[in-house]
Amino acid sequence: QVQVVASGGGIVHTGTSLKISCAVSGLTFSSHAMGWFRQAPGKEREFVAGISWSGTTTDYADSVKGRFTISRDNAKNTVWLQMDSLKPNDTADYSCATGRTSMPSRRQYNYNYWGQGTQVTVSS
Repeated sequence: QVQVVASGGGIVHTGTSLKISCAVSGLTFSSHAMGWFRQAPGKEREFVAGISWSGTTTDYADSVKGRFTISRDNAKNTVWLQMDSLKPNDTADYSCATGRTSMPSRRQYNYNYWGQGTQVTVSS
């Protein structure tokens, strides 16, 4: 079966960096877009970043554009989210998901396999 496993979260200070990863197995990873989403306490889950099957097309939420970078390695079946200049309002549970198609989307409906989240806490 398909497994999507996110890891690398932690507690960091404002202005620092953190890189989280997501490993996928059980499907042809290189055929699917990947997305990162986050959910803060009391808020709905929101799109953070997406990447196409080849890695050549990326998309970011306005709130993280210029600070976060999504990347992937199809040989390792892994996608990463590099988060720089972290702010307290980046605190959330971050989860990754496999896209139904090869291109990224901001809509959760367009992702079909979801992993458990990894908690990122940014202290002020």
